[in-house]
Amino acid sequence: MHRFKEKADNGFETIGDGFVVTMPQLQHTPSIHHTLQTVFGFDSFRPNQEDIIRAVLEKRDVFAVMPTGCGKSICYQLPAVLMEGTAVVISPLISLMKDQVDAAKENGIAADYLNSSLNAAELSGVVRRLKGNQLKLLYIAPERFAMPQFVELLRELPLSLFAIDEAHCISEWGHDFRPDYLSLSAIPAGFPGVPVAAFTATASEKVQQDIIGKIGLRAPYCVRASFNRPNLFYQVAPKTGLDQQLLGFLKEHEGEAGIIYRTTRDSVEATAGLLSAHGIQALPYHAGLPAEVRDRNQEAFNRDEISVIVATIAFGMGIDKSNVRFVVHADLPEHIEAYYQETGRAGRDGEPAHCLLLFSRGDIPRIRYFIDKLEDEAERTISLKKLNQTVRFASHNACRRKQLLAFFGEAYPADNCGACDICTGNVNRTDITTDAKILMSAMARTNERFGIIHVMDVVMGADTKRVREMGHHGIKTFGAGRHGDKHHWRFIVDELLAQELIVQDGDRYPVLKLTPRGRAALTGTEQVFGLKREEKMVSERRRKGAGDGPFDAALFEKLRIVRKRLAEANHVPPYVIFSDKTLHEMSRHYPATPADMRRVHGVGDVKLERYGADFVAEIKAYVDDHPGIQAGSQSSPDQAFNTG
Repeated sequence: MHRFKEKADNGFETIGDGFVVTMPQLQHTPSIHHTLQTVFGFDSFRPNQEDIIRAVLEKRDVFAVMPTGCGKSICYQLPAVLMEGTAVVISPLISLMKDQVDAAKENGIAADYLNSSLNAAELSGVVRRLKGNQLKLLYIAPERFAMPQFVELLRELPLSLFAIDEAHCISEWGHDFRPDYLSLSAIPAGFPGVPVAAFTATASEKVQQDIIGKIGLRAPYCVRASFNRPNLFYQVAPKTGLDQQLLGFLKEHEGEAGIIYRTTRDSVEATAGLLSAHGIQALPYHAGLPAEVRDRNQEAFNRDEISVIVATIAFGMGIDKSNVRFVVHADLPEHIEAYYQETGRAGRDGEPAHCLLLFSRGDIPRIRYFIDKLEDEAERTISLKKLNQTVRFASHNACRRKQLLAFFGEAYPADNCGACDICTGNVNRTDITTDAKILMSAMARTNERFGIIHVMDVVMGADTKRVREMGHHGIKTFGAGRHGDKHHWRFIVDELLAQELIVQDGDRYPVLKLTPRGRAALTGTEQVFGLKREEKMVSERRRKGAGDGPFDAALFEKLRIVRKRLAEANHVPPYVIFSDKTLHEMSRHYPATPADMRRVHGVGDVKLERYGADFVAEIKAYVDDHPGIQAGSQSSPDQAFNTG
């Protein structure tokens, strides 16, 4: 792989392989791996984690672009365990703090949060523990750091590090600028001996440099992690009958947790009502609901009391749920960044998850309506460009993963990703030259002044009032495409748009225009091909996704019940007890002793002590009922597995 070396304006040096930036060799710290195993229950680090941790342990500042699901929390929690003093974690998401603190406590890490949700007595208790040097992790909102008396309190305490989450909020070039973040620029000067680690899920090079400068990071170690999420299966399907498509998809994912995104509040309510009427546990989430209803619905989803949340984009930033097995976009996202961020809420535990986008060009005018209302012309132009990028992604029959990564400036090296609808479907290359010329000829003969529907009406010979008024029933190509229905001609339009033989031009009422390549294809002898896909069954596609192999689905369901019971008793979400990945591994290897259980991914010392006996007892009872299975085995008879 090509290696590069660069020196940035601020003086730090990075060396990297492709998109992943590595760091100079640091002194080996043996306790890192021991802590990873005993506290977090993991045998190995994900990419970049160990290097970031070593940098923090050497008291070096860090800037890391790590997409959702890459495991950034360990990058500051593990060094916080090893270092003297308290790590201060700054996050804009108050709704996430409790879950993050609960998760840390379940791993045996002393953690607390300070935010506006606490009453006076609770605040005093946290401050008392903080002053008593009893906390390894303290989560706060940026607004609290803007309080001078709080900063003075921190100056009196031994601090191990500052971790700044959602660091793009400090940049006016970022997608979620928060003025309160500007106060964080006081950290390096005010706490000169304390390392600062800043994290964000997405940041361009321009935003990265702005963040580093605004915070004042000191010669930071920088990482830009790969945006590839190999455990996510990407699929785009035509939106033909939405209600039935959703019900069919959810039948394939029965009992799994997932998110369905809609663009409007009314559509959220309608879809949630549809699912509930068909016996699916679903609740709505949108900004029009009272805050207490939103919180209650989100909590029900977090705690596995419902399986599906139907939401606008108002939902997601406040969720840390690791066992989301699918994300459905029932409407077209406004831009690729939003699509990537929202699909990233699936499969945070590293297990396979399904991302389905139901695409209809009928969604475009709805988004265009809001774009056209933007007063700033430059902002309108940018928004329109982003919308067109999303449309190309949805309509272009090329590997979804390649397209997504290319958008973020990353090249996917393989020809076939093995985990998207294009790469796992049967693709038939079809000669569409004749129909392409019919359509482009109709465009030319109507002076390239009309949109998709009208041009299709002309080629199909539709007897519409507008066709007659414009005199287009008299042109040569009128009715030349009667052999195809509207779905066929929509396919032709989509293929020509994806191949950039034609383009849509204009803001409010877009018309079809020929590109130079399109004119050459219309008048020349070059053939035009289209790709028609014959998709495989969902269950087959999902088995091809990332994962560690099949597991015993019947045992998994029993372990889910144990997990939910323990979660309710401890007042935490089930995924905080153990992730789906951990339960899958238990359902694959049947650990029947504490020693066996300790080898399972995600089972650290504290969780083993608290919960190991409950899960071992359930597994033993299951093995006793199934004589063909050997307890503690690393594999089992094929008939024992039911991958669902």
